[in-house]
Amino acid sequence: MSHPASTAFETAVWKSAIGWICAACISILFLAAGIWKATDPLTWAQSLGQFLVPGWLTIPGTIALAVSEIFAGIAILIPRYRRWGAMLTCVLLVVFMVYVAINYNQLVGKDCSCFPWVKRAVGPGFFLGDAAMLVMAGLAGLWAQRSHGLRGAAVVLGAISVFTGVCYGVTVFQHSGLRAPASVVVDGKAYPLNQGRVFLYFFDPECMHCFQAAKQMTGYKWKDVKVVAIPTRVQQFAGQFLKDTGLSADVTLDQEALRAVFKFKDPPYGVALENGIQRVAFIHFDEQEPRKGLRTHGFIE
Repeated sequence: MSHPASTAFETAVWKSAIGWICAACISILFLAAGIWKATDPLTWAQSLGQFLVPGWLTIPGTIALAVSEIFAGIAILIPRYRRWGAMLTCVLLVVFMVYVAINYNQLVGKDCSCFPWVKRAVGPGFFLGDAAMLVMAGLAGLWAQRSHGLRGAAVVLGAISVFTGVCYGVTVFQHSGLRAPASVVVDGKAYPLNQGRVFLYFFDPECMHCFQAAKQMTGYKWKDVKVVAIPTRVQQFAGQFLKDTGLSADVTLDQEALRAVFKFKDPPYGVALENGIQRVAFIHFDEQEPRKGLRTHGFIE
């Protein structure tokens, strides 16, 4: 017969092993996701906008998610913080699952690749994947020691917050003052972008969000501004798109040259240029933007 102490020891060993494996897997996923958001916040802010998050909340939301995911990824890997990390991980997963469930009809089919290397879209598989991560986080926390060392955890959280803030500042700096190509081709002729004020509007002719944004801009009173529309796909439908929306704009198909400078994930996307220099870029098109930003920079009345 096995000695009770030996059996208890063996049980503790396999629980510890499973806990470490689960913690390591969650840590890798959440660290990758958080660092990805921290180092590319503008793209992630646009992704949050695609997920129906209000425009004013996308940048703060991206920063908050980056800090939370990085902290969760670090904490769940450290034994004395593991339960806290597991709890935070579970909260993040549950909140995301509930949010997607509430907005499922509008979000189904949308790309939700929150983790690098893991390509997925909103659908039944999304809930199964997050449920699996929820179970792993739960096991990692369940078989971990009681968390302690609040001051040390606060220091780690502070360092992560500083790192994320610096990344955001560097990203904004890198995207400010970008210089557009000197010209693009419109109707077979060179069309200068380095003279006066120009608003570049990147759109997908089959995107309803792009359609609504264009219709909204038809009501703007532009101040000596040339509007240039750039279809990102199915370029043959660009003319019909402008006709249907009523947006008065010149069309160029030189999207590759422009996107080499102005980087974004999905349209709609706008760039306000003054003498070829980017003054402001717009990743959100809603009731406030880009109207507010364009008015602030003197592009519309």
